[in-house]
Amino acid sequence: MPATIIMGGQWGDEGKGKLTDALASQSHLVIRANGGSNAGHTVVTDAGTFKLHLVPSGILNPDCVSIIGPGVVVDPPSLVRELVGLQERGIETKQLLISERAHVVLPYHPIIDGLEEQHREAGEIGTTRRGNGPAYADKAARRGVRMADLRTRDRLNKVVRSAVAEHNEVLTRFYGHATLDPDQVVFELDAAAEYLRPFITDAETRVQDMLRDGKRALIECAQGPMLDIDFGTYPYVTSSQSSAAGACQGAGVAPIHVDRVIGVYKAYSTRVGGGPMPTELLDETGERIRQRGREYGTSTGRPRRTGWFDGVAARHVARWNGITEVAVTLTDVLDVFEEISIANAYRIEGVELTTVPAVVDDYFRVEPVYETMPGWGTDITAARTRDELPENAIRYLRRIEAFLDAPVTMAGVGPSREQLVPLSANAAILGGRVAR
Repeated sequence: MPATIIMGGQWGDEGKGKLTDALASQSHLVIRANGGSNAGHTVVTDAGTFKLHLVPSGILNPDCVSIIGPGVVVDPPSLVRELVGLQERGIETKQLLISERAHVVLPYHPIIDGLEEQHREAGEIGTTRRGNGPAYADKAARRGVRMADLRTRDRLNKVVRSAVAEHNEVLTRFYGHATLDPDQVVFELDAAAEYLRPFITDAETRVQDMLRDGKRALIECAQGPMLDIDFGTYPYVTSSQSSAAGACQGAGVAPIHVDRVIGVYKAYSTRVGGGPMPTELLDETGERIRQRGREYGTSTGRPRRTGWFDGVAARHVARWNGITEVAVTLTDVLDVFEEISIANAYRIEGVELTTVPAVVDDYFRVEPVYETMPGWGTDITAARTRDELPENAIRYLRRIEAFLDAPVTMAGVGPSREQLVPLSANAAILGGRVAR
């Protein structure tokens, strides 16, 4: 009854979806553990490019059960649009299950999200304004609406009307905003719920039954651990736990079932939204990385901030998540650079740090301490084996491995599944196929 966690190693957008899609072919179920429609995983297949938001990447494998776990916040209309879009492209969705314990993003949540960002002014976090943070806040405050509440019209009508009335008070008294029409909210939500009701179930029992029967599970994380609400750059974080421990909680899988934690890191660093990013490059080099890596948000289209690989943050993530194996993606983006830098420490007021500060004001003030390595200066996108990678590329990957104290077993050299190059016999992906 083994389970594998696939998680990012940085600030999200590391390419987890491609790896999840590849490993789903050897898994019986894929569980999305956290986040909401603000997350986006781009998967390139023979059938085309798919941009997934709420639906687990395993949906592209018709033999795999895909589960939206209890740790996810679900925007029902957005999920309906995503499922309809997949069906129109010939993707079978009947294997999808939605946990009845997952919380619902309601129409007032995006409004409050945007108003809170305006209220922060210069301290804006840079949320996607999709309402996920306020939905998680309602969950923690024990006033949330769950997918179980949408299973019957009577229950939906009762619970949602009460929730709208309560939040209308917040909108008017605190923000001076117009109220929402409860009739309209109920009508629109019921239309989405009507479509989704066949998928809503006690998904956790199905997960436990499949694990008991020896089925292999894949737990798919959204965002990245540097955005984790406990260990990330608080308060510039997401509202859920994007860690390995959070993945177990959000998927309904006991930690004892997990035998592999695969950390996905970019060969450089990116971040969306506000908050500290010590290695950020605000020059031609940063823009060159952005253009070569197509660094724009899957869900929002926002340009991502770019910079050199941050070894301090990377090590911070690897240690507290117990990462057992590493995939380094977008290595080919660095093909054109004569020299490549890695931050091996921070410095603040002359004092060197090798850990991530807990106080965000200190994190804003740190300066990266760089070491420089020679680039490889050649196109590596056609490489399919370790021997086809330039020696300088191997050295760079091994330097990252030393920071993480975990083996780098795969290197991404392009967007397709076949462009994951195995670096060891233990790699999850071997020459474009999944290791058995």
